[in-house]
Amino acid sequence: MDLAKIRNDKTYAHVVPLAAFMVLNLVLSIIDESGLKWDHPDAAWWQMTEHWFYPLQTIVCGGMLVFFWKHYDIKWDRRIIIGALMGALGIGFWILPTHLYTTMGYTEETVGWLKHLGFDAREKGFETNDMTNPTAIWMTTIFRFLRAAVVVAFVEEIFWRGFLMRFILKMDGNYWKVAFGKFHWMTFAVTTVAFVLIHQPVDFAGAVVYGTLMYFLAVWTKSLAACIVMHGVSNLLMGIYALQYAKYGLW
Repeated sequence: MDLAKIRNDKTYAHVVPLAAFMVLNLVLSIIDESGLKWDHPDAAWWQMTEHWFYPLQTIVCGGMLVFFWKHYDIKWDRRIIIGALMGALGIGFWILPTHLYTTMGYTEETVGWLKHLGFDAREKGFETNDMTNPTAIWMTTIFRFLRAAVVVAFVEEIFWRGFLMRFILKMDGNYWKVAFGKFHWMTFAVTTVAFVLIHQPVDFAGAVVYGTLMYFLAVWTKSLAACIVMHGVSNLLMGIYALQYAKYGLW
């Protein structure tokens, strides 16, 4: 394997980090379903696989971003302020259904259209309540935020906005000549639907709204950095909300 050739390939740089991230997610699912756990009272960090797998995934995919960094057209200018504001707006729509579920006093599983809108307790998910070592708790939580607010934001937006929006418009030619953020209904439909499908069904409604806002931001600002910041701010706020209100199923 010629690492120098791979490193100099712009398409690899935009596709490989997210592909690796998704493959590692699949590995995590396989590990969880296999029941591979160390059943020991002092090993809560191991029994919940994501406590050690998320840091590993963060390091691996973060390393790939560094490896390919020269290919990313990221300009940190005033447009990232718009991205931050859109991130707060977008995640507000995402968490609104579960927030209403709690504030309206629901306790049972919802059915019908409310369920399809994400109207659910969202209490089961990533948490550190069973851990007793303060250092382990802090390190696990820090890596969880790094994964969500940094690595996920970069690998997804570099792929969805940096690569896929261009590739769809010129699959049989030099798609890198397509300007970033070029509007087309086909790119809107494909990127938004794909973004929705990589999430849980309970998040589909929120993902539709969020994906639409992200596409609008890319077309409006023509800035990959703004898209990354929007995604990062959203995931940061979602993580804070999940911990504050015990809505661990959100992340």
